Amino acid sequence: MIQWATDLIDAIGLVGVAFLVALENIFPPIPSELILLLAGFNVSEGRFGFVGGVVAATVGSVVGAYFLYGIGRLVQDERLERFLAGIGRVIGLKKSDVHKGFVWFERHGTKVVLFGRLIPVVRSVVSIPAGSDRMPLGRFTLLTAAGSLVWNTVWVAVGWGLGDQWEKAGKWGDYLQYAVVAAAVVGLGWLVLRARRSR
Repeated sequence: MIQWATDLIDAIGLVGVAFLVALENIFPPIPSELILLLAGFNVSEGRFGFVGGVVAATVGSVVGAYFLYGIGRLVQDERLERFLAGIGRVIGLKKSDVHKGFVWFERHGTKVVLFGRLIPVVRSVVSIPAGSDRMPLGRFTLLTAAGSLVWNTVWVAVGWGLGDQWEKAGKWGDYLQYAVVAAAVVGLGWLVLRARRSR
C-alpha cells in the first residue's frame, strides 16, 4: 500500500494525494494518516508546497465524503433505521434505541459531522447518516472541508517535520484507531447492558 501510494504521488503529485485521500474516505481501512504523512514527506523533499498538499488532501476528503453521503441519500433514514434495528436485535437493542440515535443525530448532526472528521474511522462513516438525514449539501461540504482541513494540516505538518522518518509516525495513527475501536466496543456494551436492564 505504501509503495503504491509513493509511486502514485511520484507520478502525478498533488492529484495523486487528492485521489488517495478520496479513496481512503470511501474505504476506511486505508490509513489516511500514512497518506498524509507521505504527502508531508514530499513537501520536505520539495516536490510540492505545504499549502498545496493540504488543499489537495482536503479536496480529496470532500470528494470521497460525497460518495458516502450519496449512499446515505439513497438509503434514506427509514431503511437505514430498519437495517440497524435488525442488527441491534441480535445484540439486545430495541428498535426504539436505534430511533433515539437517529433523533440525536438530527439534533447534533452539525457537530457530529464537523468533529467526526477528526476521529479515525468515524471521519469516513459519518457521511452516511448525514446523507440519510438529508443534511443540505452546502452545509455538509463546509463542515466536511473544515474538519478535514484541520486533520490534514496536522498530519501533513508532522510528515513535513519528520522528513524521511515519516513512517515512524504511522504508529500514532494505529494507536488512535485502536482507541476508537475500544471506545466503540465499550459504548456498544453499555447500550446493550442498558437495554437489557430496561427490560
